[in-house]
Amino acid sequence: MNRNFRRSLTMVLRHEGGFVHHPRDPGGATNKGITLATFRRYVKPNGTAADLKRITDAEVAKVYKGHYWDAVSGDALPDGVDYAVFDYAVNSGPSRSIRALQRAVDVIPDGRIGAATLAAMRKQDAADLINEICDGRLAFLKGLNTWPTFGKGWSRRVADVRKHALAMLEDMPAKPVVKESLTPEKAPRRSMWLALLDAFLKLFTRSK
Repeated sequence: MNRNFRRSLTMVLRHEGGFVHHPRDPGGATNKGITLATFRRYVKPNGTAADLKRITDAEVAKVYKGHYWDAVSGDALPDGVDYAVFDYAVNSGPSRSIRALQRAVDVIPDGRIGAATLAAMRKQDAADLINEICDGRLAFLKGLNTWPTFGKGWSRRVADVRKHALAMLEDMPAKPVVKESLTPEKAPRRSMWLALLDAFLKLFTRSK
């Protein structure tokens, strides 16, 4: 399991909250961001809203791993980008989230991550990708007719995702810096040039 899945899931659940059944939410009954239909697909085929309300932590992780993280190939994405794409998938569906990533890396947005998407992604700066994904996500949400009802909360969520996704980049281990003077194969060459320079300076001093 990717080292970022549990961390990303914790941040996602902070936004999703507990059991709700808002009349204007097209997803219907939802608990910890999991709809009844998704609960039935991954946990209990004939589950009820009451069953969804009692969902366990292990069941929650199972749903999010299979329905969202694996669907967006979370294990193959860079630190920070994986969380931004994952959270977008939870909020608006894996296919839409993947298409946002594909538009950011300038490949055909077919909603499926393949070799072409991964290759193009490796050529991009991760921070730029995170910002483009979050910008595109916010633009999409603003176009929904439910924006007047949920817009403030969505805006806060996207801002929080952006902040934490970018922070994940800073947690990446720094690459070791190899000083040129300590490179073994270059040491003799440098010593030779220093010796020639020293000889030239001595000759120049004597000629005065």
